[in-house]
Amino acid sequence: MFKANLRRTVTSLISFSLIFLLVACDQTSDIEVIGSAASQFTLDSNLELAETLDIENQVDFENAKRGLIAKAPVNKLNKARGAEIWNAESYDFVKGDAPDTVNPSLWRQAKLNSIRGLFEVEKGLYQLRGFDLANMSLIKSDNGWIVVDPLTTLETSRFAMDFAEQHLGPINITGVIFTHSHVDHFGGVLALLDAQQVADKNIPIIAPVGFVHEAVSENIIAGPAMLRRGSYMYGESLDISASGHVDTGLGKQVIFGSTSILQPSILVDQPRQSLSVDGVEIELFNMPGSEAPSELTFYLPQWKAFCGAEVVSHVMHNVLTLRGAKVRDALVWSDYIGQIADFLQPKADAAVLFNSHHWPTWGHEAIVTQLHQQQDMYKFTHDQTVRLANIGLTPKEIAERLKLPKSLAGNFHLRGYYGTLSHNSKAVYQYYFGWYNGNPATLNPLPPVQSAQRYVEFMGGAEALLEKASVYQAKGDYRWVAEVLNHLVFAEPDNTAARAMLAQAYQQMGYQAEAGPWRDIYLSGAHELLGGATIMGYDAAAGKDFLQQVPLEQFMKALSVRLDGEKAEGESLSINITFTHQQSQATSNFVLRIRNSVMHYRLAPQDKTADATLTLSKALFVNILVGEAGLTDLIGSDQLSVDGSVLKLVKFFSLLGEPNDAFNIVLP
Repeated sequence: MFKANLRRTVTSLISFSLIFLLVACDQTSDIEVIGSAASQFTLDSNLELAETLDIENQVDFENAKRGLIAKAPVNKLNKARGAEIWNAESYDFVKGDAPDTVNPSLWRQAKLNSIRGLFEVEKGLYQLRGFDLANMSLIKSDNGWIVVDPLTTLETSRFAMDFAEQHLGPINITGVIFTHSHVDHFGGVLALLDAQQVADKNIPIIAPVGFVHEAVSENIIAGPAMLRRGSYMYGESLDISASGHVDTGLGKQVIFGSTSILQPSILVDQPRQSLSVDGVEIELFNMPGSEAPSELTFYLPQWKAFCGAEVVSHVMHNVLTLRGAKVRDALVWSDYIGQIADFLQPKADAAVLFNSHHWPTWGHEAIVTQLHQQQDMYKFTHDQTVRLANIGLTPKEIAERLKLPKSLAGNFHLRGYYGTLSHNSKAVYQYYFGWYNGNPATLNPLPPVQSAQRYVEFMGGAEALLEKASVYQAKGDYRWVAEVLNHLVFAEPDNTAARAMLAQAYQQMGYQAEAGPWRDIYLSGAHELLGGATIMGYDAAAGKDFLQQVPLEQFMKALSVRLDGEKAEGESLSINITFTHQQSQATSNFVLRIRNSVMHYRLAPQDKTADATLTLSKALFVNILVGEAGLTDLIGSDQLSVDGSVLKLVKFFSLLGEPNDAFNIVLP
């Protein structure tokens, strides 16, 4: 119990990178799979949307192919433990006209994101695109190369760099820039260089202020829930096919490999500051609280090139990501883009805008136009949501009513391929007003199962509800069918007819979705309703290099949110956890106490009255967490020590609840 409960805490110890470390297997059932073809209503809906857009416009395709030095190989990648994490060949079907089962606008974006390889943005400025969810950029310096955003995983980062060296020659790294605190922009760094190399060669590691804290803490407390929700958002359990996952909108897919991190040596903490790295002049702009809590952008005067990081993309981004995170400030985001535009507009010779995802934009006029449109899109979302809220509309009403003005809506880089106007407006509402919409009926509603049972009763029972739902299904009113059948499934989860009909509605909604995450969420829901329940196992060892950099306080946070309040009722315990630091011969001690079903922790000298003291190195602690060492097996060895009551120590950790990263979503 001691060992098991301590190891379970690892599921909360990596922020966004948890999403990238899933492994899954499918279970099948005897529920009949129906509705796999697109209905006529879906065909009509997709055609209607396509007719409002210039789908055949080739400007983006020309830019996405511009400067191509070499196409990326059709490769497969496996992580160290053998599981396949990438198969480029699986996306070969993404070509030609959109199939009936994919929104034609999303299909266009999927084709653009399938253009992979090494690209020359400007002479001495290159990008590796399509090797991961994000891009890796390479800047030629006097004695080597500055690497920007070394991808998500060790596996993809190393493969991409090897490919670059085939065409650019040996790449001696003279600097690294992490643009922001999401793992797809730093997780592969240790595949390129390690901390010892950084120290020996005095290589600057540049990041925005707060980078490490945000990188490890954004989702630390809510890790298991975010992990599970992320599996829906990224379609982790879906086949890569025309009826499954086709694209995230931001890139082809999330990569489920091994992650790492390096401590920055230079933090950008001013709104604007200049830096010279191995002969390259860089103007850096700190833009916290935009797309990430910790984020920077930068300008390269030598190339007249601006890197917008992920503040600017060829999509409408998320004001609140559907995997769950802290809501972002759409107004601040808009203001930052405006600052970039104001900086570049007087520079009539501005050559290129390149970003952490997608392809660049060339030419002063095109760059400024894109920036102004992106700025206006986020501000429109903010201002109009607040305006409508101030006249009494609720989030659902606002989301249904808001439409981008025609001057913005027809631009592909503003389309909702990743974020959507619908859920972004709800995020703005949440930012200001929270979850409660002001209607007393929504203040304290019944929990889902109890509510569902009463809905089914009011609708005349399961048989009557199914009959009525089938009428709306036949009309193509899938949103309503999903709403009412969700009640029936929660009231009667074994009702296979209800599950099959609800799955069919979700499938059609997925086929109509322009947003990659919406498509994956709907199709993941259908997949699970039809018996493809995903059993997720967190591959802790894949994040070992990341965990080694996690501040000790974050481990304590993870422990404290695992305390089972019911089990801890009436308990009063205290323990010391003392971490030894081999290099400095120093120690760090945390005093942990349980009282009133709450765990408190503080960095302090050992409490001599504590029930027990556990002493070990942080490295060993991480090995225990990832399952490479057994705590109970080590008690009595010279690798750790326990002073005081072993029974009290065991009792302490037995009070930690078990996180469940495989909880139901579409079933009760």
